[in-house]
Amino acid sequence: MTCSLCNRRLQSRNKAAHSKCSRPLLNTIMSAEPIPSSSTNWISLLASIGMAVGPPLVYADQAYSIVKKKDATGFSRDVCAILLIANITRCFFWLGSKFETALLVQSILMILAQLALLYICILYRPKTSPESLGLKTRPLSFWQWNNYVQYIEFLAGLILCQAIIFLVFNHSEVYISILGFCALGLESTLPIPQLISNYKQRSLYGFRTSTLLGWFGGDSYKTVYFFLQNSPLQFKVCAIFQLSVDVAILAQRVAYGTPPPPTVLPDDDDLEQALALESESS
Repeated sequence: MTCSLCNRRLQSRNKAAHSKCSRPLLNTIMSAEPIPSSSTNWISLLASIGMAVGPPLVYADQAYSIVKKKDATGFSRDVCAILLIANITRCFFWLGSKFETALLVQSILMILAQLALLYICILYRPKTSPESLGLKTRPLSFWQWNNYVQYIEFLAGLILCQAIIFLVFNHSEVYISILGFCALGLESTLPIPQLISNYKQRSLYGFRTSTLLGWFGGDSYKTVYFFLQNSPLQFKVCAIFQLSVDVAILAQRVAYGTPPPPTVLPDDDDLEQALALESESS
């Protein structure tokens, strides 16, 4: 009888101990965050790859069009200036802020793409460009130089100056924040030179529709990506501004169309003009 009573007490103690041990484990399991599925990881990876590679590829068709026509009329070379300066600055911003690696890769690829596009634009510069006519419309002829090496020298000097300033102020959060707004604020002005160029010639001649759609689609994608990834405030504000300018250029495309401006004659007109001059001289 005594042994039976002892066994019952022992069993009740074991059950109580087991209940106490299982409750914390159960609470831990219930409070644990859900483990992300492999499909979610793949979607995130593909989104990052698209963010890194997509924007630089937008300019491939523009470069092909310029090479095919052997004329850079209609494409503002200032676009290259804005993207090069902005993305070089953004690389230094990454050193201080360490945002998504995909955005750093995007900046590096964009720098390489714009260097190639700038070379093509200089090789096939319009006959009516200020440097071709010997005009100086800017202080020190900024970004209107004749030689590609001069552009490289300017960019090298910019990198050197930014590196020195970064080494001095890299521990200042205010400096890093200002650096980010400068980089992304400058990049958000990217479509403005093209907007002005379109307005002056009342046409989008020479500016590829694929580039325009790439701007609009890429900036829309960027804006959504920045909000979903909870990127720094600088990215969100500047992306919204840039997207609004893209919408304005789309409106220009509808209003102006793509007729050649008066300074550019189609190939057939050039041929007819040459034949007329030849007949007059004979």
